[in-house]
Amino acid sequence: MWVVCLIITAGIAYTLITNPRYHWSTIRHYLTAATVLKGLWLTIWMTVLVMLIATILGLLVAVMRASKILPVRILAICYINVFRGTPVLVQLILWFNIAALYPHIRLGIPFTPVGGNLNTNALISATTAAIIGLSLNEAAYMAEIVRGGFNSVPKGQLEAGDSLGMSEAMKMRKIIIPQAMPTVIPATGNQLISMLKETSLVSVLGVADLLASVQLIYARTYETIPMLIVACIWYLVVSILLSYPQSKIEAHYDKSSRAILGKPLPTVEVPHA
Repeated sequence: MWVVCLIITAGIAYTLITNPRYHWSTIRHYLTAATVLKGLWLTIWMTVLVMLIATILGLLVAVMRASKILPVRILAICYINVFRGTPVLVQLILWFNIAALYPHIRLGIPFTPVGGNLNTNALISATTAAIIGLSLNEAAYMAEIVRGGFNSVPKGQLEAGDSLGMSEAMKMRKIIIPQAMPTVIPATGNQLISMLKETSLVSVLGVADLLASVQLIYARTYETIPMLIVACIWYLVVSILLSYPQSKIEAHYDKSSRAILGKPLPTVEVPHA
Protein backbone atom coordinates (compact mmCIF):
# COMPACT_ATOMS: atom_id res chain seq x y z
CA MET A 1 0.00 0.00 0.00
CA TRP A 2 2.83 2.40 0.84
CA VAL A 3 4.29 1.79 -2.62
CA VAL A 4 1.05 2.95 -4.25
CA CYS A 5 0.99 6.06 -2.04
CA LEU A 6 4.63 6.78 -2.91
CA ILE A 7 3.93 6.47 -6.63
CA ILE A 8 0.90 8.78 -6.43
CA THR A 9 2.87 11.35 -4.39
CA ALA A 10 5.77 11.25 -6.83
CA GLY A 11 3.41 11.71 -9.77
CA ILE A 12 1.78 14.74 -8.19
CA ALA A 13 5.17 16.24 -7.30
CA TYR A 14 6.39 15.68 -10.87
CA THR A 15 3.44 17.53 -12.39
CA LEU A 16 3.86 20.40 -9.92
CA ILE A 17 7.53 20.81 -10.78
CA THR A 18 7.44 20.27 -14.55
CA ASN A 19 4.17 22.00 -15.50
CA PRO A 20 5.18 25.52 -16.66
CA ARG A 21 1.61 26.79 -16.32
CA TYR A 22 2.04 27.02 -12.54
CA HIS A 23 4.46 29.94 -13.09
CA TRP A 24 6.55 29.22 -10.00
CA SER A 25 8.78 32.20 -10.68
CA THR A 26 5.73 34.48 -10.41
CA ILE A 27 4.71 32.75 -7.18
CA ARG A 28 8.18 33.26 -5.69
CA HIS A 29 8.13 36.91 -6.72
CA TYR A 30 4.77 37.76 -5.14
CA LEU A 31 5.00 35.48 -2.11
CA THR A 32 6.75 38.21 -0.10
CA ALA A 33 5.39 41.23 -1.95
CA ALA A 34 4.52 44.17 0.32
CA THR A 35 0.85 44.15 -0.70
CA VAL A 36 0.49 40.44 0.04
CA LEU A 37 2.27 40.68 3.40
CA LYS A 38 0.08 43.63 4.40
CA GLY A 39 -3.03 41.63 3.59
CA LEU A 40 -1.59 38.63 5.45
CA TRP A 41 -1.02 40.72 8.57
CA LEU A 42 -4.59 42.05 8.43
CA THR A 43 -5.90 38.48 8.09
CA ILE A 44 -3.92 37.26 11.12
CA TRP A 45 -4.85 40.30 13.21
CA MET A 46 -8.53 39.95 12.37
CA THR A 47 -8.50 36.21 13.10
CA VAL A 48 -7.00 36.68 16.57
CA LEU A 49 -9.25 39.63 17.47
CA VAL A 50 -12.42 37.90 16.28
CA MET A 51 -11.61 34.68 18.18
CA LEU A 52 -10.86 36.65 21.36
CA ILE A 53 -14.18 38.51 21.18
CA ALA A 54 -16.07 35.36 20.18
CA THR A 55 -14.59 33.30 23.03
CA ILE A 56 -15.57 35.87 25.68
CA LEU A 57 -19.03 36.36 24.21
CA GLY A 58 -19.46 32.61 23.68
CA LEU A 59 -18.63 31.94 27.32
CA LEU A 60 -21.30 34.46 28.36
CA VAL A 61 -23.89 32.91 26.03
CA ALA A 62 -23.00 29.41 27.29
CA VAL A 63 -23.63 30.53 30.88
CA MET A 64 -26.94 32.06 29.81
CA ARG A 65 -27.78 28.83 27.95
CA ALA A 66 -27.35 26.89 31.19
CA SER A 67 -29.26 29.42 33.30
CA LYS A 68 -32.26 28.31 35.31
CA ILE A 69 -34.02 31.58 34.41
CA LEU A 70 -36.23 30.71 31.44
CA PRO A 71 -36.18 34.09 29.59
CA VAL A 72 -32.38 34.18 29.80
CA ARG A 73 -32.09 30.62 28.52
CA ILE A 74 -34.54 31.30 25.66
CA LEU A 75 -32.59 34.41 24.67
CA ALA A 76 -29.35 32.40 24.48
CA ILE A 77 -31.01 29.62 22.46
CA CYS A 78 -32.45 32.15 20.01
CA TYR A 79 -29.05 33.83 19.61
CA ILE A 80 -27.32 30.50 18.89
CA ASN A 81 -29.96 29.35 16.42
CA VAL A 82 -30.10 32.64 14.51
CA PHE A 83 -26.35 33.07 14.05
CA ARG A 84 -25.65 29.38 13.36
CA GLY A 85 -28.65 29.02 11.07
CA THR A 86 -27.89 31.86 8.65
CA PRO A 87 -24.92 32.13 6.24
CA VAL A 88 -22.03 34.14 7.61
CA LEU A 89 -21.65 35.95 4.26
CA VAL A 90 -25.24 37.19 4.53
CA GLN A 91 -24.54 38.39 8.07
CA LEU A 92 -21.46 40.29 6.91
CA ILE A 93 -23.38 42.03 4.13
CA LEU A 94 -26.18 42.93 6.55
CA TRP A 95 -23.75 44.51 9.01
CA PHE A 96 -22.05 46.37 6.17
CA ASN A 97 -25.44 47.82 5.19
CA ILE A 98 -26.79 48.32 8.73
CA ALA A 99 -27.07 52.07 8.05
CA ALA A 100 -30.04 51.31 5.81
CA LEU A 101 -31.93 50.24 8.94
CA TYR A 102 -30.32 52.56 11.49
CA PRO A 103 -28.90 55.70 9.82
CA HIS A 104 -27.90 57.05 13.22
CA ILE A 105 -26.81 55.38 16.45
CA ARG A 106 -27.50 57.19 19.70
CA LEU A 107 -24.88 56.99 22.42
CA GLY A 108 -25.75 58.20 25.90
CA ILE A 109 -27.85 57.44 28.95
CA PRO A 110 -31.04 55.58 27.96
CA PHE A 111 -34.37 57.39 28.41
CA THR A 112 -32.62 60.72 29.06
CA PRO A 113 -31.59 63.62 26.79
CA VAL A 114 -27.95 63.01 27.69
CA GLY A 115 -25.98 61.85 24.66
CA GLY A 116 -25.86 62.37 20.94
CA ASN A 117 -26.40 60.74 17.55
CA LEU A 118 -23.58 59.32 15.45
CA ASN A 119 -23.68 58.64 11.74
CA THR A 120 -23.74 54.87 11.29
CA ASN A 121 -21.79 54.93 8.03
CA ALA A 122 -19.01 56.91 9.70
CA LEU A 123 -19.02 54.66 12.77
CA ILE A 124 -19.12 51.24 11.07
CA SER A 125 -16.49 50.89 8.38
CA ALA A 126 -16.01 47.81 6.23
CA THR A 127 -13.40 46.44 8.64
CA THR A 128 -15.61 47.13 11.67
CA ALA A 129 -18.58 45.45 10.00
CA ALA A 130 -16.39 42.43 9.22
CA ILE A 131 -15.18 42.12 12.82
CA ILE A 132 -18.72 42.51 14.24
CA GLY A 133 -20.22 40.00 11.81
CA LEU A 134 -17.53 37.35 12.24
CA SER A 135 -17.42 37.76 16.04
CA LEU A 136 -21.17 37.42 16.55
CA ASN A 137 -21.33 34.41 14.24
CA GLU A 138 -18.35 32.67 15.83
CA ALA A 139 -19.63 33.34 19.35
CA ALA A 140 -22.65 31.12 18.66
CA TYR A 141 -20.35 28.20 17.85
CA MET A 142 -18.06 28.92 20.80
CA ALA A 143 -21.05 28.94 23.14
CA GLU A 144 -21.94 25.40 22.13
CA ILE A 145 -18.31 24.29 22.39
CA VAL A 146 -18.02 25.68 25.93
CA ARG A 147 -21.37 24.20 26.93
CA GLY A 148 -20.31 20.82 25.57
CA GLY A 149 -17.07 21.02 27.55
CA PHE A 150 -18.89 21.80 30.78
CA ASN A 151 -21.35 18.96 30.15
CA SER A 152 -18.46 16.54 29.66
CA VAL A 153 -17.46 16.84 33.32
CA PRO A 154 -18.81 13.82 35.22
CA LYS A 155 -21.72 14.77 37.46
CA GLY A 156 -20.20 12.71 40.24
CA GLN A 157 -17.23 15.08 40.36
CA LEU A 158 -19.52 18.06 40.89
CA GLU A 159 -21.56 16.23 43.53
CA ALA A 160 -18.36 15.28 45.33
CA GLY A 161 -17.32 18.93 45.28
CA ASP A 162 -20.67 19.91 46.78
CA SER A 163 -20.29 17.31 49.52
CA LEU A 164 -16.88 18.76 50.41
CA GLY A 165 -18.33 22.24 50.73
CA MET A 166 -16.63 23.71 47.67
CA SER A 167 -17.82 27.08 46.45
CA GLU A 168 -18.94 27.49 42.82
CA ALA A 169 -15.74 29.39 42.02
CA MET A 170 -13.58 26.63 43.55
CA LYS A 171 -15.45 23.92 41.64
CA MET A 172 -14.98 25.87 38.45
CA ARG A 173 -11.23 26.30 39.06
CA LYS A 174 -10.40 22.88 40.50
CA ILE A 175 -12.86 20.55 38.75
CA ILE A 176 -14.75 21.94 35.79
CA ILE A 177 -12.11 23.91 33.85
CA PRO A 178 -9.28 21.31 34.02
CA GLN A 179 -11.61 18.51 32.92
CA ALA A 180 -13.51 20.54 30.32
CA MET A 181 -10.40 21.86 28.58
CA PRO A 182 -9.46 18.56 26.83
CA THR A 183 -12.87 18.76 25.15
CA VAL A 184 -12.91 22.52 24.53
CA ILE A 185 -9.35 23.04 23.24
CA PRO A 186 -9.47 20.77 20.12
CA ALA A 187 -12.82 22.18 19.04
CA THR A 188 -11.63 25.74 19.66
CA GLY A 189 -8.49 25.04 17.65
CA ASN A 190 -10.60 23.82 14.75
CA GLN A 191 -12.71 26.96 14.98
CA LEU A 192 -9.58 29.10 14.96
CA ILE A 193 -8.39 27.50 11.73
CA SER A 194 -11.87 27.83 10.24
CA MET A 195 -11.95 31.49 11.24
CA LEU A 196 -8.62 32.08 9.50
CA LYS A 197 -10.18 30.81 6.28
CA GLU A 198 -13.53 32.54 6.84
CA THR A 199 -11.79 35.92 6.94
CA SER A 200 -11.46 35.54 3.17
CA LEU A 201 -15.16 36.38 2.98
CA VAL A 202 -14.50 39.95 4.09
CA SER A 203 -12.97 40.65 0.69
CA VAL A 204 -16.57 40.98 -0.51
CA LEU A 205 -16.87 44.07 1.72
CA GLY A 206 -13.72 45.59 0.26
CA VAL A 207 -11.48 44.81 3.23
CA ALA A 208 -7.88 44.42 2.06
CA ASP A 209 -7.20 41.01 3.59
CA LEU A 210 -4.93 38.35 2.10
CA LEU A 211 -7.41 37.19 -0.55
CA ALA A 212 -8.35 40.74 -1.54
CA SER A 213 -4.66 41.61 -1.86
CA VAL A 214 -3.94 38.81 -4.33
CA GLN A 215 -7.15 39.60 -6.19
CA LEU A 216 -5.97 43.16 -6.73
CA ILE A 217 -2.70 41.85 -8.14
CA TYR A 218 -4.14 39.29 -10.55
CA ALA A 219 -6.77 41.79 -11.70
CA ARG A 220 -3.81 43.82 -12.97
CA THR A 221 -1.43 41.06 -14.09
CA TYR A 222 -3.98 38.38 -15.12
CA GLU A 223 -1.87 35.82 -13.23
CA THR A 224 -4.93 34.34 -11.52
CA ILE A 225 -3.74 30.82 -10.70
CA PRO A 226 -0.26 31.78 -9.43
CA MET A 227 -1.72 34.48 -7.14
CA LEU A 228 -4.34 32.10 -5.75
CA ILE A 229 -1.52 29.64 -5.03
CA VAL A 230 0.31 32.42 -3.16
CA ALA A 231 -2.79 32.93 -0.98
CA CYS A 232 -3.15 29.18 -0.39
CA ILE A 233 0.50 28.88 0.64
CA TRP A 234 0.15 31.60 3.25
CA TYR A 235 -3.17 30.22 4.57
CA LEU A 236 -1.51 26.81 4.90
CA VAL A 237 1.57 28.20 6.67
CA VAL A 238 -0.46 30.20 9.18
CA SER A 239 -2.78 27.22 9.81
CA ILE A 240 0.22 25.03 10.67
CA LEU A 241 1.69 27.70 12.94
CA LEU A 242 -1.63 28.12 14.77
CA SER A 243 -1.96 24.36 15.22
CA TYR A 244 1.34 24.08 17.12
CA PRO A 245 0.34 26.00 20.29
CA GLN A 246 -3.02 24.22 20.22
CA SER A 247 -1.28 20.84 20.48
CA LYS A 248 0.85 22.08 23.40
CA ILE A 249 -2.13 23.48 25.31
CA GLU A 250 -4.15 20.34 24.58
CA ALA A 251 -1.34 18.11 25.92
CA HIS A 252 -1.02 20.24 29.06
CA TYR A 253 -4.70 20.06 29.96
CA ASP A 254 -4.89 16.39 29.02
CA LYS A 255 -2.20 15.67 31.63
CA SER A 256 -3.97 17.90 34.16
CA SER A 257 -7.28 16.14 33.55
CA ARG A 258 -5.72 12.68 34.02
CA ALA A 259 -4.03 13.88 37.19
CA ILE A 260 -7.32 15.14 38.60
CA LEU A 261 -9.14 11.92 37.78
CA GLY A 262 -6.32 9.92 39.38
CA LYS A 263 -6.27 11.89 42.62
CA PRO A 264 -8.88 12.37 45.33
CA LEU A 265 -10.62 15.72 45.42
CA PRO A 266 -9.04 18.31 47.73
CA THR A 267 -10.42 18.28 51.22
CA VAL A 268 -12.16 21.36 52.51
CA GLU A 269 -12.53 21.94 56.20
CA VAL A 270 -16.13 22.53 57.13
CA PRO A 271 -16.63 24.27 60.49
CA HIS A 272 -18.63 22.25 62.99
CA ALA A 273 -21.90 23.68 64.15
